[in-house]
Amino acid sequence: MPESGVPADAELAALRTRIAALEEERSRPPAHHRIRSIFAVVLIVLGCVLVPLGLVAAWTSSIVGDTDRYVDTVRPLASDKDVQDAAATRVTNALMERLDLTALLQDAAPAQRPLLEKALGKLGPSLEDAVRSFVHDKAQAVVASDAFERIWTDANRRIHSSVEKALTGSGGGAVKIENDTVTVDLAPVVDQVKQRLVDSGMTVAGKIPEIHTNFTVVESEDIGKVKTYFRMLQLIGFWLPVIAVLLVAGGVLLSTHRRRVLVVAALCFAFAALLLGVALTVFRVIYLDALPAGVSQAAAGSVYDTLIRFLRTSVRSVVALGVVIALAAWLTGPGRHAALVRRLWHSGIGAVRATADHAGLRTGPVGPFVDRYRTWITWILAAGAVLAFVLWPYPTGWVVVGLALALLFALGIVDFLATRPRRKDSPA
Repeated sequence: MPESGVPADAELAALRTRIAALEEERSRPPAHHRIRSIFAVVLIVLGCVLVPLGLVAAWTSSIVGDTDRYVDTVRPLASDKDVQDAAATRVTNALMERLDLTALLQDAAPAQRPLLEKALGKLGPSLEDAVRSFVHDKAQAVVASDAFERIWTDANRRIHSSVEKALTGSGGGAVKIENDTVTVDLAPVVDQVKQRLVDSGMTVAGKIPEIHTNFTVVESEDIGKVKTYFRMLQLIGFWLPVIAVLLVAGGVLLSTHRRRVLVVAALCFAFAALLLGVALTVFRVIYLDALPAGVSQAAAGSVYDTLIRFLRTSVRSVVALGVVIALAAWLTGPGRHAALVRRLWHSGIGAVRATADHAGLRTGPVGPFVDRYRTWITWILAAGAVLAFVLWPYPTGWVVVGLALALLFALGIVDFLATRPRRKDSPA
């Protein structure tokens, strides 16, 4: 033992300094870990950025590439009150521009003309207003009937291929894109309306010559660019969401703390989809404010909401999926609160199993088998839930929640059945 305590104190101080340096070096991640973390962050950020674009691309490709999906999208518009009112007004205006009221009165018998003029005069301040009110009532009755929904659905199913040709620029059809303008030739519709009027006794409608009128859908200098972008969306419509998922998964696999990063990445994935939902709501206001004065904003709002209905469903589905994955990753982690939740879960299952044992219910050889292969069974059930989500035609948020609850219920059954065989020397 040294005579003085100074050397011992110096050695002790040096030892403490060395221990502190070692702890600091140990806490500092190696260089290759830092590089992996940087790449992981970049991949996750890119994947989250692609989430809104992937959802829009998949929705666009689905709406135009799938006739049934397109018809299901526009079908509710036939029974929308605002759309019905706008359609009745549009039909009334088109008919009033072509009807010859003088010829209409001449078709009546001379003795009936005064009575007809008197009857029509009671309907409004003028003959034209009376006829317009009469035509509008008939148009309103037609668009409010069940026949209008059938006509609407059949017409949209027939023109779906024409819409696709117009956007892709291939083939012909009633829908054309020329001079940066999207137009629809309404000549077949005019012919059908004239024939219906003639069959109803308004023979003056038969004197209207054949009319080729183009209904302008969109007019913009960027139509050519839209066609190009649409072709790109068709090509990457399915793969862009897959690429986004793969990028995020790659970032999680590259990270050092995978479970913690998975929780954050899943929540960021859901947040990116939620931003798209907010953007759709904001764009709706901008879109309606930019409409011309003569356009019905109520009908335009109904059309907008209906067209993006399935896109909103996809947004809710992705948000629910991200939250479920984050919650599952957190619950299976080593955190104190997660461990508490797991203990409560196992305690509840154990209490139910003990009650069943007291009631004389036994699992027999099933219990030891399930206990032996519990890990494999758990992974098989999880893979089955993932496969069900992937193969589901158009999953909604409730589908995600339902699959998660079904998986949780199946895991509860596995936990209930998993009983270890008793030793021979163990008490009964």
